[in-house]
Amino acid sequence: MSVSHALGELKQVELDQGTIRYRERAGSGPTLLFVHGVFVNGDLWRRVVPALGADAHCIAPDLPLGAHRPALRADADLTPPGVARLIADFMAALDLSEVTLVGNDTGGALCQVVVANHPERIERLVLTNCDAFEEFLPKVGRPIQWAAKVPGMVRALAALLKTRPARRAFVASVAQHEPEPEVLASFFDPVIEDAGVRRDLTKFLRGISNRHTLEAARTFPSFHHPVLVVWGQNDFFFPKSLADRLVAAFPDARLERLDGSRAFVPEDQPEALARLVTDFVARTTTAAV
Repeated sequence: MSVSHALGELKQVELDQGTIRYRERAGSGPTLLFVHGVFVNGDLWRRVVPALGADAHCIAPDLPLGAHRPALRADADLTPPGVARLIADFMAALDLSEVTLVGNDTGGALCQVVVANHPERIERLVLTNCDAFEEFLPKVGRPIQWAAKVPGMVRALAALLKTRPARRAFVASVAQHEPEPEVLASFFDPVIEDAGVRRDLTKFLRGISNRHTLEAARTFPSFHHPVLVVWGQNDFFFPKSLADRLVAAFPDARLERLDGSRAFVPEDQPEALARLVTDFVARTTTAAV
């Protein structure tokens, strides 16, 4: 689970699906909910949240995508629509409203499914490099999904992630900067050590299908809330054309491109991302008044 105190106080909430741990910095400003992707947790946002300013109300849950603890209940629906429902249930349990939803990587796809199926509490959407449309997973990531369908392969992958070369190779594929050792441990130790976490991750990977992102995309024209797309330009996984298509699909969206970043924009360009999000929230709040 996440270990960074920069994200705020460690808390947990009980949902029908199981226990979700999260970190919260309870500022007085608009609420931002940060959604990570597979193999990472809330620590992905550890350098973004402090840069948003003291007043930002920031919540970073550890979702059941392989770097979480504890494991969820064995019968929890962890397909992408199921995790989107979990995010909606999480917002309801915390009584969050007028939420700015911020997603990266697989978490961006989940955000798209949330705004498609559970938009009631969402005021704004921020998407950084992420799956979308036909690309869920992206082509270079699909072998992991296929491997998850073979019994024992996620356990074998977890064993491989015990080695420093494998960890460094994974990080280098998505970020230009390697996280601190304790953050890497928070990302990889749960799936290595906990069979329940491996079960959760396997369920999610097996449930991935681009029909979920394509179905979500059909609803984008009816999402009449501000959308910001921030795209790292040195990404090996998600083509720049996805950013253009996302911006074109929403009625009120704009695109910001960031050099010096691969898929993990929160890792490579946290200050720039925080600055863009701060401006986006302030500008759209003023426009709504």
